[in-house]
Amino acid sequence: MNPMQLIRIEKVTLNIGTGKPGEDLEKAMRLLQKISNQKPVRTLSKFRIPTWGIRKGLEIGCKVTLRKQEAIQLLSRLLKAKKNSLSEKSFDTFGNVSFGIPEYLDVAGIEYDMSIGIIGFEVAITLTRPGFGIKKRRVKPRQVGVCHRITKQESIAFMQQTFQIKVEALA
Repeated sequence: MNPMQLIRIEKVTLNIGTGKPGEDLEKAMRLLQKISNQKPVRTLSKFRIPTWGIRKGLEIGCKVTLRKQEAIQLLSRLLKAKKNSLSEKSFDTFGNVSFGIPEYLDVAGIEYDMSIGIIGFEVAITLTRPGFGIKKRRVKPRQVGVCHRITKQESIAFMQQTFQIKVEALA
């Protein structure tokens, strides 16, 4: 196989949206710290939504990004929490994968913490190929060619080969 066609995991992002700052956000921060062993960052709202009481720049969630070997190790634990099964809806047309875990207690190695309670979180996996850096470079950034992009079928095949997951077809 052409080495430029090899798919790899660029990053795994864990996200919790609380909708408002305060105690819930602090609990979410502690949970992400506990799961990933890294310090999470707070996410800010980009828009003003008066009916929900959200203004621009308000802290409404937190996230942590893992890369390289740490990402792969954590991802295998998170997929076991989903019983190594994902829906076909979890894969987008650009080859990225995302799914939710309703309770952090399902993740192996994580004990219940009374100060946190029961919280769920979202997992987003970004897949890349060699040559994808062309869209992020500073001088003459370009789009990745259509033939070089990762399709939904390629990302499903990669996840099945790498993590031995089952993909449930849409009904």
